[in-house]
Amino acid sequence: MRRMFYLAAAVLIPLFFSSCSEKIMGYSVVLWNIPEYGIQDGDIIPVYIKSNISNVYVAGTADGGKFEVPLWQLSEPVSRKKAERELENYSEYAHHYASVKLDGLPCRAEPVNTARQVYRLRKGEVIKLLYKGEGQAVMSGKNRLEGDWFRVLTDNGTVGWCFSYNLAVFETDASGGRIGGEAVVEENLTDETFENVVKNVWYPDYFRTLIDSGNIDLSRIHSSYNFTINTEENKVSLNTNRIHRTWDFSGYTKTGGDEYSLNDIPIVLTCRRDDYIVIRYTGETGKPEDLNFVIIQENIDEIISAERARRSAALQAVFEHGPVFSSSSYGRLTVNGDGTFRWTNFRLLVPSIIRAGTKNAGTVSVKYALSKNLAANYTGVLSFKFDGMDEEVNFLYRIEDGGLRLEDASGAEIDGALVKSRSASPLIIYFRTE
Repeated sequence: MRRMFYLAAAVLIPLFFSSCSEKIMGYSVVLWNIPEYGIQDGDIIPVYIKSNISNVYVAGTADGGKFEVPLWQLSEPVSRKKAERELENYSEYAHHYASVKLDGLPCRAEPVNTARQVYRLRKGEVIKLLYKGEGQAVMSGKNRLEGDWFRVLTDNGTVGWCFSYNLAVFETDASGGRIGGEAVVEENLTDETFENVVKNVWYPDYFRTLIDSGNIDLSRIHSSYNFTINTEENKVSLNTNRIHRTWDFSGYTKTGGDEYSLNDIPIVLTCRRDDYIVIRYTGETGKPEDLNFVIIQENIDEIISAERARRSAALQAVFEHGPVFSSSSYGRLTVNGDGTFRWTNFRLLVPSIIRAGTKNAGTVSVKYALSKNLAANYTGVLSFKFDGMDEEVNFLYRIEDGGLRLEDASGAEIDGALVKSRSASPLIIYFRTE
């Protein structure tokens, strides 16, 4: 009896599955060409089986054959009439595909340029245009970009919204071949202009001015003040003397010319030259500001170190020339090697230069550089910070044989850390070395 049961089962089970496989579960609209079976997107085909384990449908061909197709390539099986109604959504862009012009072009959850990114497209990648939708205008500065929002399908089944400005649209024939449209080569996955931005560290453009003029203002120049894009860690960093921001980087959109919008980041960058970019940053106030950055070939830390050494050496030279200087009218000045000073009997300088009530000690430094015309006649600038006085007192100075000449610089023209001209009618003090 058991042998007869197995024999019957061996005959009946294949007949049962054969019968089930002939039963159509519904009809689907083809969303992506299946050229090996002569099927185009927009065709309606029967579906027999859906496998959620293998993620495939078993669908039928016109001659009665059956084949497996990934779930994403077909719409959900429904009745024939419903499938025909659904086809109306796709009919306008039947057989329409597009090549992606820009590496990193985002597919978004909604037809809005700030909506969540669901997929990042590769340059040269081919996507299917399903239908056009109404969406938010995409802007490049104050100009609206030409194009439309499309519901698109990728070849891995991702569905999202993509703006067509960076898409090369084309049609396909029954064999899946391209008809017209711009061919975008996928092998060239990089944008050379943007890659130049990525590979360099960018510094505020005023660094160049400070370095070329020798006006090294240590309060404004620092190696950490820069703009960088790190594609290995997917980070974008913007640091200046007042902005300190870091964002996660998810790609960029080329919005025209050499302008790039960083996805989901309040930054648009424009490449003016290979060594000059403009960063448009929109902060919490909502008001955009343009920041200019350049490539600096010199080592910033070495420049800062050299400036500090210059200042220290200049002050040391004053100390070694004294350290005690005296004047019969303006008192006795002691400059110490540690940057402190003591100045007694300076009453004739009060209150015109030194404020009343100021103590006779404090710190002294060399923090300013001289313009070329001043450097011919002066050694430098001594900046005195008296205890009990908020403002610093600056003097142009000249080391002379047997003494030190000071010239009041309270009316001098100072630009950053550069003294460009002397006061109109300065007080000049001569100290002799004790």
